[in-house]
Amino acid sequence: MLETTIAAIREPDEAAMAAARELHGRLTKPAGSLGALEELSVRLAGLAGVCPPPLPEPVAVAIFAGDHGVHAQRVSPWPQEVTAQMIGNFLAGGAVVNAFARQAGASVTVVDVGVAAPLAVGAETGAAVLDPSTPRLVVAPVRRGTRDLTVTAALTRDEALAAVRTGIRIADELVDAGAGILLTGDMGIANTTPAAALIAAFTGVDPLDATGRGTGIDDPTYAHKVAVVRAALARHTPDPADPLGVLAAVGGLEHAALAGLILGAAARRTPVLLDGVIAVSAALAATAFAPAAVGAMVAGHRSAEPGATVALRHLGLDPLIDLGLRLGEGTGALLALPVVTGAVRVLHEVATFDSAGVAEK
Repeated sequence: MLETTIAAIREPDEAAMAAARELHGRLTKPAGSLGALEELSVRLAGLAGVCPPPLPEPVAVAIFAGDHGVHAQRVSPWPQEVTAQMIGNFLAGGAVVNAFARQAGASVTVVDVGVAAPLAVGAETGAAVLDPSTPRLVVAPVRRGTRDLTVTAALTRDEALAAVRTGIRIADELVDAGAGILLTGDMGIANTTPAAALIAAFTGVDPLDATGRGTGIDDPTYAHKVAVVRAALARHTPDPADPLGVLAAVGGLEHAALAGLILGAAARRTPVLLDGVIAVSAALAATAFAPAAVGAMVAGHRSAEPGATVALRHLGLDPLIDLGLRLGEGTGALLALPVVTGAVRVLHEVATFDSAGVAEK
């Protein structure tokens, strides 16, 4: 599955991008007056291979959840049980991501790809349905949490591959159900630690520059967290040319599954709107598998986690909004969604100078 998905990922369509740029030049506005929105719409035309590109709807948020053995190193003040408890909150509609999803009319799919504690809710069976009114649970655990990456590899290569395949499968299911855009979400106590390790491994920056405070740790815990990331990288010396090996050594199950979701979306020429630091760390892995996958990515926001800025710079992506967010769940991506929709709607609905009878300069 991974090989065929990678083989299906293509570079952007240059003819469609040229057509989008030409159309922008004929619309009733000064050339370049919409700034970054114009280039975003051009990129989306290149992804779709048509101008104007399809409107990014229906909207599907995919939240991948997993737990982490590195939690034993006390890198987070939150108990690990919160991961499973928050899944219950997602499914009950009580989280921030649910509030934002209702505002956007987006469906929410929660995927248990490796939660340690048993879930108190049942999974939905059957084909994916993009129902904004009812969050959906998919139970597909590769294992019940990762191993402690400071002691051994977090995952075996087979486990990392299984998680990537789960992400690809979810992307296919959502696109088959009609989704016009996929939004990344995540949940996993301590997951910013493996995210920092992934970012440092793929970009080569010092762990200090890739590691943030996550849910808001104090100075001693932060210093310890940086040391944990540094020790893990020294132990495993992950090779960025081997993305599956990097994910296995220092990644999380949700990171690997998100990489798969991104690859799956790119193979289906469907845009994927990235959320925060967990998503962009996964995006680094996706581009290591298939460099052209970046053509499907839109950076929703700039997370307050410093590693997110490092990763976005490496990917060559500019975030659409910057609100100091660090929640995850898909919240930043949902807030950025109207910007993406607006960029595409301009090409569909704004009159040209000729059609509107407006004189050009």
